[in-house]
Amino acid sequence: MPADGPRRGGAQRIPRPADARPGKPAPWLDLTAGARHIDLARVRAAFSHEAQRRPRPARIEGPETRRAAVLAPLYDRDGEAWVVLTRRAQGMRSHQGEVSFPGGRRDGDEPLVATALREAEEEIRLDPDSVEVIGELDHLTTAISSVAIAPFVGALPGTPTDLRPADAEVERILHVPLSELLRDGVFREEVWTLGGRTRPMWFFELEGDTVWGATAALLRQLLGRVLDLGPDSWARPGW
Repeated sequence: MPADGPRRGGAQRIPRPADARPGKPAPWLDLTAGARHIDLARVRAAFSHEAQRRPRPARIEGPETRRAAVLAPLYDRDGEAWVVLTRRAQGMRSHQGEVSFPGGRRDGDEPLVATALREAEEEIRLDPDSVEVIGELDHLTTAISSVAIAPFVGALPGTPTDLRPADAEVERILHVPLSELLRDGVFREEVWTLGGRTRPMWFFELEGDTVWGATAALLRQLLGRVLDLGPDSWARPGW
């Protein structure tokens, strides 16, 4: 184990192309520790200021693209905001072992916010009546699996103590302080070429887990919005 603490990053099957190269540094690299502090009140304020702004829809690639929604559940603990993430079960048909937000495929024509709340209840037993939806991030379409994702931000009334993983879908529930995501050396950008298109891919190296792909893109967008770093800091790539 390194002298500076637990090992960061986890064992995941990341389809990194041979020509992947380092990208830009973290958008918040030059911020002081105080400027990086985020609590739930700051998240609320950020989305309140954007109340009149309509989230951009996902780019729909074709008839095979599926629609889905995810929930970013946030709560305050010890004076700072934490986010609830999940590690997908190894028995899933796709994305085994990946870290993601609770969420899943839309059921018929249900509202996408209802999809996010329903899936969170199914996957981690989060009571939908306990969630206050306070914001919506820009939608995106995943580069690899062609899923159009609608992301919603939810505030929880306190530290959730009764969450339970759905065994068939979720291996573990992760509680991550936003301050950890913002630590120097945790965020990394790589530049990939997929299907003839060059795009940034983002990673957060947590203690024992790697967050990457769409989930990392949404976390980066959330942090950029709350820290008020401007559209260039959180805009999605050309998904």
